[in-house]
Amino acid sequence: MLLAAMTYMVAFVAFVWDMATHSKTLAVKERSRAAKQAAAERKSEQLVGAGAGVAGGSSAAGSAGAVAGPAASGASGEATPAADAGGTVSDEFRTSAQNTTKGAGEFEALNYQHNTRRPAARVAVALMVIAFVLHAFAVVSRGIAADRVPWANMYEFCSTGALVVSGVYLVTLIFKDLRFVGPMVSGLVLTMLCLATIAFPTPVSPLQPALQSYWLIIHVSIAVAASGVFTITFAMAVLQLMQSRRERLLASGQESRMGFLRAVPDSVTLENFAFRLNSVGFVFWTFTLAAGAIWADQAWGRFWGWDTKEVWTFVVWTVYAAYMHARVTRGWNGNRSAWLSIAGYMCVVFNFTVVNTLFPGLHSYSGL
Repeated sequence: MLLAAMTYMVAFVAFVWDMATHSKTLAVKERSRAAKQAAAERKSEQLVGAGAGVAGGSSAAGSAGAVAGPAASGASGEATPAADAGGTVSDEFRTSAQNTTKGAGEFEALNYQHNTRRPAARVAVALMVIAFVLHAFAVVSRGIAADRVPWANMYEFCSTGALVVSGVYLVTLIFKDLRFVGPMVSGLVLTMLCLATIAFPTPVSPLQPALQSYWLIIHVSIAVAASGVFTITFAMAVLQLMQSRRERLLASGQESRMGFLRAVPDSVTLENFAFRLNSVGFVFWTFTLAAGAIWADQAWGRFWGWDTKEVWTFVVWTVYAAYMHARVTRGWNGNRSAWLSIAGYMCVVFNFTVVNTLFPGLHSYSGL
């Protein structure tokens, strides 16, 4: 587990380095495009002026000059802002105002751009894979030592949850370019591992009688999967808020100090993709709630008893249900949906940390 944590830390540094270098590269390309476009506009104006003065200001010559101007601008090989916004090849992510595509091309900004070299990102992803393998070996070893599934106390739940977060992220990387989330994901996984080993160290011990059921595998595994998905969407919601603020500053003609967000997709793309992932996580959490009620009936003879853990599991479900409902039917887009997603994840964290450690109840399985 220590080797995995150290590897995650190096991966975090590599992801941050990639964000810094890639955003700097995009800034250079932005300035180069702006300079070339300004030069093309000046050349067009000169051609228009020269055409208007030929033959003593002939209207025919003026018309020819007006046509020649845009033609010369197009011949310079530089795309206009409109063409750059709608073009299929771009060196940077689009702004929310430019992201008007729907359907199959809605997440085009998340596709890999093969015309850019990002060695630091390659190293970071490779380190994440190595850390995941080490992490998986540690979790499986814990399960073998305990002769059961390794998520019966807070140490095991936290370490297994961190493994699921890393696994979900790596699987998503196969289909979409989410390397911009790498710093937050690797940082959160590292934090979870440190929390497990420092705050929740628990020796291997047998299961309590109430936990000796196959529902432990079903109920807790789905809860861990849902928590992993919610962790990814939490990171994307934070980035969405930061990117939205940067877009407002740029739209008003002001400068933004968050230049690293050049390497992050626009806020609309982040919001839409996070909503898709939250939909999956919400289904998982719904099943977690239902499976927990069935398990409670088998263990204690009732489906619902208003235990603190049960109440907060329902609170988490309610917040994410409100998020889904508000965004789909009430049009809560933009920052409001991001804040709802963050509020839901904060409830998940509260349910796992504070409820498990400070509130007594039938679900006091922290092992501390």
